[in-house]
Amino acid sequence: MGIPVWLIYASITAFFLASADCFIKLASGRISSSLGLLIYGACTFATGLGWVLLERLRAIPLHAQPIAYLYALGVGVSFSAVTVGLYATFGAGAPISLASPFVRLAGLVVASIVGLTLFSEPLTGRYVLGMLLVFGGLYLILTR
Repeated sequence: MGIPVWLIYASITAFFLASADCFIKLASGRISSSLGLLIYGACTFATGLGWVLLERLRAIPLHAQPIAYLYALGVGVSFSAVTVGLYATFGAGAPISLASPFVRLAGLVVASIVGLTLFSEPLTGRYVLGMLLVFGGLYLILTR
């Protein structure tokens, strides 16, 4: 049994998420948050447009249920808010070694609660132990 494909994708995504934090930390104080967000938005727009055009050239059909447009809009608004929040956090002088883990782990807790309550995902003993370790990790990180 090999490594699940989703875990490979998630690992690559985690790397890029950490890279984004590092680049925002480097940019904070050197560029206004609004201009930083605009550049982020331009990059995501160009990437999305390129991907759609590539799929059109390859004759891959595009599809979406009507509600999916609202969900996708929610993704854009949410990631834009994350970007603004990170610029504000790092612009206020937060160390990346504290702020980034806090944002990620706190987000993990919120996403987990949503998964358990709204999506009826299973709650197991190992899961509870993992969440307790997350809370312990948050405490240890924030209190160094």
